[in-house]
This record gives sequence, structure tokens and C-alpha cells, in this order.
Amino acid sequence: MELNLEHRSAAHCENGAISALLRFHGIDLSEPMIFGLASGLFFSHVPFVDVSGMPLTSFRTVPGFLFKRITKLLGIKTETARYFNREKGMRKLDDLLLKEKKPVALVVGMYYLPYVPKEYRFHFNGHNICVIGKDETIGDYGVLDSNATCKVTISREDLLKVRYAKGGSYRLFGRMYWIKSVPPHLPDMKPMILKAIAKNCRIMTRTYRGVKYVGVRGMLFLSERIRTWERKMGTQKALMNVAQVVRMLEEIGTGGAGFRFIYGAFLQEAAQRTGIAELNEYSARITEIGDLWREFAVRASRMFKRRKAETCTFDDLGDMLRNLANKEAAFYKDLERAVEKYMD
Repeated sequence: MELNLEHRSAAHCENGAISALLRFHGIDLSEPMIFGLASGLFFSHVPFVDVSGMPLTSFRTVPGFLFKRITKLLGIKTETARYFNREKGMRKLDDLLLKEKKPVALVVGMYYLPYVPKEYRFHFNGHNICVIGKDETIGDYGVLDSNATCKVTISREDLLKVRYAKGGSYRLFGRMYWIKSVPPHLPDMKPMILKAIAKNCRIMTRTYRGVKYVGVRGMLFLSERIRTWERKMGTQKALMNVAQVVRMLEEIGTGGAGFRFIYGAFLQEAAQRTGIAELNEYSARITEIGDLWREFAVRASRMFKRRKAETCTFDDLGDMLRNLANKEAAFYKDLERAVEKYMD
């Protein structure tokens, strides 16, 4: 049995899984619109959370937040569950697929996904896929994975392995989520869009008051820390920490620059849907900021690889981060002020 749901590629796995769930229930939103409505822009640098022996730097919200935010905004009833008992978790998945005939999104570990080339595998327990069916004869599951080029299949044994992956920064315990029901009519898009934009501006500048690890303050915090790494750790370990930041920026999920490009596309679509042409200017601004994040990644990568032509220092990287933080702070402040003019 397989549900009638087409594969679509997506830049970000959680966006892709959410898109599949929404489409099945008759709600077809673009990836940028899903990301923007869920207030998906984020940043954090948390030195006391360890990832592969180095501090956590993240450009994405906690896995699950996008789904929770957008479904709440749209008035959709959902359910999220974890199962410490593996067989119970698989039985629940089968019940939803075969009895209730609903697609189910799973959070899995990437390292053991059999359809991912070995050179691209790493221990990351935050990848989202959407399961749309099961072959009851051989036990394989049909999967929509935004990173794949088409629908893929996975055996029951492999699905168990990725649902309960032990590597990575945290244990998954079979985490899954799905849509229970949708309202007969969706809310008006314009107020939802404006509300989501204002919320993201607050998240990046004011939500976590006094917490220096997140939002724009987190960027400034990393800017100061990165200057001290060579002195405190030695050159090799400091460079490894730089490489970890670049990895999170360019490879995990969509990365810092990629998320900003997606948000720029959201603001462009928001301008069309709301009739507020001013949002196009902010789309261009956040896209330019994304370009600067990409430039930071290039300079930092060359520094890590010790390219002879690269003269970048740890202080230079700190200066680039401070400049990015200041630009983002001004962007969120101006954008919030702009949308408040149109809110009731």
C-alpha cells in the first residue's frame, strides 16, 4: 500500500517533510512560505553542548519547531510521539500508514540511511523524512526524502536502525509526527505572514533576553570567542573548531547562508501575497547577508585548509562575524518596524 503523494526536492529536510504532510491534506505551500510562516531563521552558539567534541553552532531551530509553529498558525491538529519500545514504535507507524492511511514524518539519523552515498553520511540525528507506504509482502517502506532525487524505499531493518540511531548529539527514540486533521478553511494569509515575520524578528533580537548564546547576541558571542581559540586551544584544534562552524554553516540542513536565501524568497512571495511591495527590499537585504555568510564560509575554509593565498586570521573571522551580527540586527529591527505598520 502506498499513498498518492509525489516526491518534491527541498533545500531543507524539515521543510520537505512538512510540505509532504500538508500536500496530502490539500494544503500546497512553497518551501519558502513554510519556512517563513514557521519563523525559521535562527542562530545559536552553545559552548556547553558538545557536537563531535566541539561546541554546538546551529543555524536552524530545534528539530520539530517548524512543524509545531506552522501547524499552530494554520489551526491544524497534529501529534508527535516517541517510543522507547522499538516494536511499539513500528506498530504505530504501520497503523497510521495501513489503517488510517496517513503519511508520517520521522526524525532519523543520516549515517545509516542506505540510499545516501557513503561519502555524504555523518552522525546527524536531525534528518526528516516522510513515510508514505509499506509493501506488506517484503516489508519495505516507501519514503519521500527531500535530499533524494525521487521516491526511495528502505527495509524495515534499516528503518529501525535510523529511527533509533545511537550516534550523533542526542538519541531519537523513534520520534515521529503527523497531521490528525485540518480545518475546513485556513486563516487569511496576510495577517499570518505579518505575524510570522514579526515573531522571527523578535526571536533573533529579543526573545531570549539575557541569554548570550542565541540570535544576534549569539553571533556577537561567537565573534568574541573565535578570537581566543588559537591562544586557548592551539592552532590545530582552533582550526578544527573553525571547520565545525563552517560545516554547520554550509552542510547541516541548509546552513546559515541557505536559510537566509530561503527567507529572502519567502519575503518576495510575501510581498506578492500581501501586496506590500516594501518586503521586496528586505528580500534583497537578507539575500545580501546570505552572500556575506557564504563569503565567511569560503574564507574560513581556506584558512582551515591552510591555502597559501589565504591571509585570513582568527581576528579577521571575528570581525566578519561582528559585521554580520550588526547587519542582521539592523535588518530585523527595520523589518519589524516595517510590518508593524500593516498589522491591526
